[in-house]
Amino acid sequence: MPPQEWLLSAAERGNPDTSIPIWNTGNTVEPLIHGQSYFDRLVTEIGQLKAGDHLFFTDWRGDPDERTSDDGPTVAELFAAAAARGVIVKGLLWRSHLDKLAYSEEENRNLSDDIEAAGGEVLLDQRVRRGGSHHQKLVVLRHPGRPELDIAFAGGIDLCHSRRDDARHHGDPQAVQMASPYGPNPPWHDLQLALRGPVVGTLDQSFRERWCDRVPLDQDGPIATITDRLRREDMSPDPLPEQPPDPPACGPHTVQVLRTYPAMRPPYGFAKLGERSVARGYTKAIKRARRLIYLEDQYLWSKEVAQLFAEEMRDEPELHLIAVVPRHPDVDGGFALPPNLVGREQAIELCRQVDPDRVHVFDLENHAGTPIYVHAKVCVIDDIWCSVGSDNFNRRSWTHDSELSCAVLDETRDEREPRDPAGLGDGARTFPRDLRLALMREHLDRADGDDADLLDPDGAVEAMTAAADRLRDWRDGGRVGPRPPGRLVPHETERLPWHQRLWALPAYRLVYDPDGRPWRDRRHARW
Repeated sequence: MPPQEWLLSAAERGNPDTSIPIWNTGNTVEPLIHGQSYFDRLVTEIGQLKAGDHLFFTDWRGDPDERTSDDGPTVAELFAAAAARGVIVKGLLWRSHLDKLAYSEEENRNLSDDIEAAGGEVLLDQRVRRGGSHHQKLVVLRHPGRPELDIAFAGGIDLCHSRRDDARHHGDPQAVQMASPYGPNPPWHDLQLALRGPVVGTLDQSFRERWCDRVPLDQDGPIATITDRLRREDMSPDPLPEQPPDPPACGPHTVQVLRTYPAMRPPYGFAKLGERSVARGYTKAIKRARRLIYLEDQYLWSKEVAQLFAEEMRDEPELHLIAVVPRHPDVDGGFALPPNLVGREQAIELCRQVDPDRVHVFDLENHAGTPIYVHAKVCVIDDIWCSVGSDNFNRRSWTHDSELSCAVLDETRDEREPRDPAGLGDGARTFPRDLRLALMREHLDRADGDDADLLDPDGAVEAMTAAADRLRDWRDGGRVGPRPPGRLVPHETERLPWHQRLWALPAYRLVYDPDGRPWRDRRHARW
């Protein structure tokens, strides 16, 4: 299977200013499903760092007091302890907005201060478009002289409250306030990748591009600049240590690092016209879909993104779309809620207009009946190509905020039938198929290995639909008798009345899902 059939070429990436390789072969990729799994691994790997090793990270939100386990260190304690023993700790946190607006300016600033007090350097980065954010979630651990230990983590899990949940989905004891249906400790479904091999060098270089960029960190106006100076905020990044050689090849996985950077002024030196390889990577892969697109996403609410699915379903009459999304947006309120609802309603309806029998949208609940907030950003296409990252299926993630995702191809053919579900000759591959099956088994309350009926796309659709219908009927029928197994429920979209749509649609387009492309690309409707 030639990688160029599924992955972007340098020309297709469309960013001549970047220095990262187009893709890396010879890697090992492991999915860490749930925040607790990720935090456990993070504690283990950071604990092995010695003086002179590197710990680089980026994040959207970081809570210094977030515990990595019930009796484990906090995030600040974990990172500060590494810095105190001589590890070179460098971080880039989004500067964020005021806490009064339900953001995390103080939390990010406090995490920065705690790590810097121990000898690290964590900068608050506001090099974004107006109304945008740095949304990447990345940790890179390098061991100069011991490259076989190098590892990176990338995906959707922030170092903050609410993320530390596990397969039981009882929620993180340290929770952020969300919409009332999620309760005081919102159950949380999420995913991070652990990556070893040459791709770690690429992720290291991606961090270095941001760190070393000459654009000033504070792009929020004169008041913010004065505030930062009064607080004696570090606004000048110190030089980074020399980048170690890439780790040696160690596995069968080819990984392409995909990113979003908006077109902005002043421009990024490493992306003068922005970068939209996330959007372009998904577009290329979706156009090769034949039987099944399986995705989990926090939003799924842009018509431009849904149009890709709709067009491919129109061209491929056997193609099904399975989407697992949150039941409710993460916010309540008469102003915040309608724009969150209207985008998803439009996107799902656009796909269903092609063929409602091939569009299957579910949400999740735990065994107590509390909705599970789906924060994962996962896509698996025909058990051949998959992607896990920080980006959602919306225009904001594909054009406006900074994002980072890893697309994975596996050299290892999966010999289970169907061996070539797409019929393209590429054959099913072990990593993407195992990832899809692991996620489906969890949602169906099944044990490891209980997935023979899920291998074929049609069987997977039938099993998930039947389980979701049984749980819905049991719930709507008064919860009489034993609870059916599974956590899936058919997702119900709500069409807003005309008077709400009148203002919610423009608010959604301008504020919640803005467009960060250059005007020329907007006019030509291209990513």
